[in-house]
Amino acid sequence: MAWRIVVGLLDGVKDARGERVRREIREHLGIEVDSVRTLDVYTVDAALSDAEIEAAAAGPFSDPVIQEFVINRPLARDFDVLVEVGFRPGVTDNIGRTAREAIQYLTGRPFAAGEAVYTSVQYLLKGKVDKPIAERIASGFLGNGLIQRWDILTAAEFDPENGVPVTLPKVTSDARPEVREIDLDVADEELMKISRDGMLALSIEEMKMLQAHAADPAFLQAREAVGLGSKLTDVELEALAQTWSEHCKHKIFSAKIIYEDEQGNRETINSLFKTYIVGATRDIRARLGDKDFCLSVFKDNAGVIEFNDDWSLVFKVETHNSPSALDPYGGALTGIVGVNRDGMGTGMGARLIFNTDVFCFASPFLNKPLPPRLLHPRRIFEGVVEGVEHGGNKSGIPTVNGSIVFDERFAGKPLVYCGTASIMPRTLNGKPCHEKKVRVGDHIVMTGGRIGKDGIHGATFSSEELHEGSPVTAVQIGDPITQKKMFDFLIIARDRGLYHSITDNGAGGLSSSVGEMGEDTGGFEMHLDRAPLKYPGLQPWEILISEAQERMTLAVPPDKLDAFFQLANEMDVEATDFGVFTDSGYFHCLYEGKTVSYLPMKFLHEGVPQMVIPAKWTPKALSEPDFDLPDDLGGELKALLGRLNICSKESVVRRYDHEVQAGTVIKPLVGVANDGPSDAAVYRPLFDSFEGVVVSHGICPSYSDIDTYHMMACAIDEGLRNFVAVGGNIEHVAGLDNFCWCDPVKSEKTPDGEYKAAQLVRANKALYDCCVAFGVPLISGKDSMKNDYQIGDTKISIPPTVLFSVIGKIGDVRRAVSMDVKRPGDLVYLLGITRDECGGSEYYRQHGELGSNVPKVAAACALDLYRTLNAAQRDGLVRSCHDLSDGGLGVALAEKAFAGGYGIRADLDRVLVDGDLRADKLLFSESQSRLLVTVRPENRAAFDALFTGRDAACIGEVTEEPRLLLSRGSKTLVDVDIHSLKEAWQAPLREL
Repeated sequence: MAWRIVVGLLDGVKDARGERVRREIREHLGIEVDSVRTLDVYTVDAALSDAEIEAAAAGPFSDPVIQEFVINRPLARDFDVLVEVGFRPGVTDNIGRTAREAIQYLTGRPFAAGEAVYTSVQYLLKGKVDKPIAERIASGFLGNGLIQRWDILTAAEFDPENGVPVTLPKVTSDARPEVREIDLDVADEELMKISRDGMLALSIEEMKMLQAHAADPAFLQAREAVGLGSKLTDVELEALAQTWSEHCKHKIFSAKIIYEDEQGNRETINSLFKTYIVGATRDIRARLGDKDFCLSVFKDNAGVIEFNDDWSLVFKVETHNSPSALDPYGGALTGIVGVNRDGMGTGMGARLIFNTDVFCFASPFLNKPLPPRLLHPRRIFEGVVEGVEHGGNKSGIPTVNGSIVFDERFAGKPLVYCGTASIMPRTLNGKPCHEKKVRVGDHIVMTGGRIGKDGIHGATFSSEELHEGSPVTAVQIGDPITQKKMFDFLIIARDRGLYHSITDNGAGGLSSSVGEMGEDTGGFEMHLDRAPLKYPGLQPWEILISEAQERMTLAVPPDKLDAFFQLANEMDVEATDFGVFTDSGYFHCLYEGKTVSYLPMKFLHEGVPQMVIPAKWTPKALSEPDFDLPDDLGGELKALLGRLNICSKESVVRRYDHEVQAGTVIKPLVGVANDGPSDAAVYRPLFDSFEGVVVSHGICPSYSDIDTYHMMACAIDEGLRNFVAVGGNIEHVAGLDNFCWCDPVKSEKTPDGEYKAAQLVRANKALYDCCVAFGVPLISGKDSMKNDYQIGDTKISIPPTVLFSVIGKIGDVRRAVSMDVKRPGDLVYLLGITRDECGGSEYYRQHGELGSNVPKVAAACALDLYRTLNAAQRDGLVRSCHDLSDGGLGVALAEKAFAGGYGIRADLDRVLVDGDLRADKLLFSESQSRLLVTVRPENRAAFDALFTGRDAACIGEVTEEPRLLLSRGSKTLVDVDIHSLKEAWQAPLREL
């Protein structure tokens, strides 16, 4: 029988969750509710005795000090409308899984097959709320119809004896496993119908390539030998679609691009990836020679660089945009736990040390109707933040660096970047730990979570724009607890030498992981019917490509198999033997002894036709705005500090644990009150050494509206100056590029495709130019190329956006520098040149303008400046350092002052400028490669000597009086109390 345990707070105990929900219903939906109380419901579908269910309710499910519970009767009372929200069948219920484990520990016996615990929450609404209003509240805030179900009962409808009818969200299916054959010997229109109906995301050229291959006599002869006919099976077609998807194959970055510049000059670029990304790293590594610190680039799940003689650093940043648009919480949670697996799946496996996150949203205060199927930006904001919070915090991994960018165009698709850094031994069992290789005869072993329909077509889904047919199954919800147990097990298995190779099950699931590992040997034989399933009813092709989370695939040698499974059993980690790696040359899958897929590995991985993309660069006809100098520059500064792209993100940062593992030295928030904006994070991964890791990033999508070349250059420079600001060694730094673009392929849906493709080319040219100039090798990255929303005539495309992440080393974390001023009397230096470069700036956007003078990077001068700053930091001459970015000098001075709790007096006539700048441009230009430094007066001579002949000027000093006093000669421009500036900066997102 099904038991129903309802748990609520005792009378007199404040329901903080209910109060938060009441407030957010008002803020999200504009609906006033007098009060909201909440109850937790556990529906236990298991054969338990009365005593066992009573013990569960009184023990792990409730706290007798503040809570009460009832069993098989309602606890709801004193409400006008009740809304109960739970998960739909098949959706991961992490609390339900934990509840099941708790009962098993309590009773000492496992649940039987089909037994489970399902969780839901009852919201008791009181006030002027009827059923239609409650439906708005349920669908608009309390639940997401994609993954959740809800029941609504008025007080009059509610049964006081039985309560809400019991719902068991079981997956029920009487479908028998079957393998369909698909006839590709059809006309082009029918081929494209097969692609569309199957969510394959394959073009007509690709479908015709499959058509031709399916008719090849040698292919047909090989199939006949294993019992297959002339038609491709659904298993094979799905495997091909996954492997050839944009998400997995990066077809746009591998395309042949015919590029024409504004002068009409044409060039053919054979792969942006090989030409500019691989090319930059190749040229830099050749220049570094025996000082090359790169160990593994572009060939594994993450990049690997040297940390010291004994340890290596591993870093990867991923995007999870499309799922986050549908289910922000689940999409973001899956994003962070997914990139965690990249570190564990690199080389022989690495220990995770910290996470990073960068989000791009539309304004959470957007107040206008949204097109169909789009969630409100605030709901996306809160769901994404919570998803990454739960993924990182519950995994015991600190989140140490990130940012949030706002632009109305991210309403169509939010961008969710998640990164993870890891550390691994340089050598393991006498071999380099960053290397791995599958051997013929190794067993295919999957560990971790079970397989369900969640995540099916995730790879192909993220290769398309969001549209009306976007599938429910494309969304997954991660389970960080199961994954943490698996990681703990894998590190021990690694150190005992129990496997030869490891990778994660991400996009494409087993199809991707086993298919890629099988390239080492040239084939494999995998039995899909051995798969551990969350529930019955999955078809063989669904088992193959499911992206259900928390899974890794390993190559285990036969003589280590027993030891591997014994350790897995001891550590309560599920592991399954699926078959063996072979040298057959074939992607060979079987189900119940029958072959269901037999594809040549070479065709699968190399057969996709190369795209040809035209690109034509035509600069926009832009000009500088013409408006009067504002009378109140202090008021302008306050307004800038309150803009969403500049204001404090403390309300988000505080939700993330950045202290766990006890390695964080420079934290996300710094200063006298620990609320100032840090430029980068400094992390100490080893407690027997003071060597540290520095991680930072740059992201500047606003400049793309003028020129993506300079957008890319500025993102690189921003990431590097954040890195050096805290003391990062500019000679030991690597970069990761994560491109998020709108569709750059010209078509009926994208008539401006040639321009967008040209923007992509220009960004890649800048990536090469700047990385080579700075000497920063690229070690990993990702591209997400279909960030568009289109339903009907409404199309929303994101601004071209690149996150440039930076990771490197600081020799001694005790020399790390924070951004806040330290003592009155310290001298304030501005490093770098200020130019008339407000194009795309926050200041111009505050005035409703774009401009044309986009900031530009002089990499050679910047590199010399950063090297000199490093020398000053090593000599102990730098007391604080802060980069200048959004909002320019004015914002940086204000942040530096209020973070330290002191004032700053500065004469802007001392600023090194290029040309004659108006006061507002002097204050708010976003010229690159600039930093604010404070220096003790007694160190002035030494600091000046280091910077002789370089762009550095002493512009003022730190003052006891807490005011920002900025003048130009004898004329006062800004005279504002720092507390009012800080309030302007903290207020906008404080309550989110």
